[in-house]
This record gives sequence, structure tokens and C-alpha cells, in this order.
Amino acid sequence: MRHDRQDSLRPRDDEWGSGPLTAVGALNDAVRRRLYDYVSGSGEPVDREQAAAATGVGRPLAAYHLDKLVSLGLLTADYRRAGGRSGPGAGRPAKVYARSATEFAITLPPREYELAAGLLVDAVGADASGAALAGLKRAAREHGAVLGQAARHRRVGRSGYDALRSTEETLAAHGFEPVPDGNEGLSVRNCPFRRLADRDPGVVCAMNVALVEGIVAGIGASDELRPELDPDPGRCCVAVRAAPGHQPSGAS
Repeated sequence: MRHDRQDSLRPRDDEWGSGPLTAVGALNDAVRRRLYDYVSGSGEPVDREQAAAATGVGRPLAAYHLDKLVSLGLLTADYRRAGGRSGPGAGRPAKVYARSATEFAITLPPREYELAAGLLVDAVGADASGAALAGLKRAAREHGAVLGQAARHRRVGRSGYDALRSTEETLAAHGFEPVPDGNEGLSVRNCPFRRLADRDPGVVCAMNVALVEGIVAGIGASDELRPELDPDPGRCCVAVRAAPGHQPSGAS
């Protein structure tokens, strides 16, 4: 029987040790999942000692699972010396780990949502009138407002209601990985639409800002928080800043 050459080169999930199903399934191990979550949540690469201490496992076990995650494509590994030192006396470089940029998706039965999303992004970007982009931003704000209102309702009646915390929780629930910026705002580490943003950053980043604007408005924090376009390599294009004139919590 003849096989198409491209099909023969495509990874198969039913081959032991390869494919996205195997990679994602590896996280079913509790220790491996804790290590992956710790490395993914770190702002910079971590070594084996740090990962072992943070997850409460021994260094040899941590090293084994970290290297397994690297072999599956979930993490990447590199070497660096402590404190960035170099030259004689700097010591041996330590192996450090970071989250891989590789994406894994599994749909059963197979679906092509990313293809459809890519076509829609292309269509919006090709509309010279700007009407399609305006419609996308409007829809994103409306959907964000629904998410924000739901977050606000979940916290009704709780003491010490915190709009920034509600915004952080809502963004985290949708894959943005927000972290406090130390100045009453949030930095966003991950773009859930990374491949689409690479395809057309003008369209997708505008959609992201509008979505977060809607979340902030739905939470009722438009006077306190201001989403801004603030692109930087390695993180999402959106940042949430304290609105001008906003009095930080606890300030007199």
C-alpha cells in the first residue's frame, strides 16, 4: 500500500513516546505536574535544586522528571553559572529549565479551530476600511464585560473586595498568566493567542486590549485600572496599569 510521504513523516500519537497525546499524558504524574507548574510559573529558568526544594521532592527524582519533560518537548534545558559569572573560578554551570515554546493541542475527533481563527484574523487584517477590526474589538469588549461581571458576582458579599485581584483571577482563568507589577497593576506573561498574534499582531493585540478593557469594565474597575498596549518579547502585549490619579490601596 502506498503512503503519502508527508503522512509518513507526521508524528503519530499511537507511537509510544511521541506525539502531543504522550506529552500531555505525561503530566498525569503528580510529581511531574508539580515540577512543570513550578518551572512554567517562574519568571526565569530554574535549576534542579530550586525545583526540588519548591516541589518537596528529592533532587535525583526532580532531575529525572525534569529531563523527561525536556525529552517530551514540554520544557527546555540550558546551562548557566550562578550569578552569571564566567571565567576561572566561576564554577561548573548548572543545568536550568524553562517552559518550552512548543504548543500541544489534542482534539478528539480532530478539529481545525486554529485554521478557522487564522482565516478570520486574515480577513480582519485585509479589511482596509477598518470596519471588521472595529467589530472584533466591540465583540471582545462585550465578551470581556460578561467575564468581568461574572467575576464580580462571585465576590459579592466577600469582605475586602479587591478589583485588582478579581482582574488577576479572571485573566489567569483564561490563560493570560498575570503577575503583579509592584505598582498596583499587572504584567501579563502569556498570550493565549500566541500563534495568531505572530500571524497578525495588529489585529490580535487590539483584540486582546479590548477584551481586557471589557473585563475591567465588567468588574467595575475602569476608574482604577487601565489596560494598555505594551508589547515586549516573551510576554503578552497587554499590561494593566493603575489609572492616573488612582489612590493605591493602603495609601493615605
